[in-house]
Amino acid sequence: MKFICLFLLFPLATPAQIVTNQNIFDTVPFIPEHTPQRLAQFAKEPIVQGRIIFLGNSITEMGDWKRLLNDSTVINRGIGGDITYSLLKRLKDITDRYPSKVFILLGINDIGKDIPDVVIASNYLKIVNEIHDKCPRTIIYVQSVLPINPELPHFPQHYDKQEHILALNKLLASHAKEGNYTYVDIFHLFADADGRLISLYTYEGLHLKPVAYPIWVDYLKKQGYL
Repeated sequence: MKFICLFLLFPLATPAQIVTNQNIFDTVPFIPEHTPQRLAQFAKEPIVQGRIIFLGNSITEMGDWKRLLNDSTVINRGIGGDITYSLLKRLKDITDRYPSKVFILLGINDIGKDIPDVVIASNYLKIVNEIHDKCPRTIIYVQSVLPINPELPHFPQHYDKQEHILALNKLLASHAKEGNYTYVDIFHLFADADGRLISLYTYEGLHLKPVAYPIWVDYLKKQGYL
């Protein structure tokens, strides 16, 4: 009887509930087979220093930055499905090029995988700190995560976490001084009155249509970032 009472008093002392340092979230990109394909493509390109680099996930990858900026030297380093963990592993490709400017847009896939907001923001600081350490003259712009619109057809429901987008954007803005980067709010460019991604600018409430990218670039130019 005494043993039973002790067990009832200390129900947390079970092997399944022992605290460990293991992540409870997935840290593999959403399209893991796409990452090595893109990295192989990047490896074939000559290492040219001093260029502008757009760095991020599919939203960056889908941008025709050379045409948008009328600059054939701009480098696109977007990888569809990418998250902050996998981007940290590919930063050498960025820092070897000693870019003049880096525009980062990342985080929505992390949110889709339920990676905590504070962890995503912490990974952002690791990313910008490594770039600063290796390329001290590089100017870094951290762009806000874009709004979503879960009411549109074919919207992938695991991204229906608008509250985390807002929370992460607040963290990214608040860490700008610590990370020595410029925070760029592009959320407002594409949000309707309810904070949803304007349907005109998106395919399914997540990815941008080509018509949205000139608005993005024009804003960067008006702010003096390009």
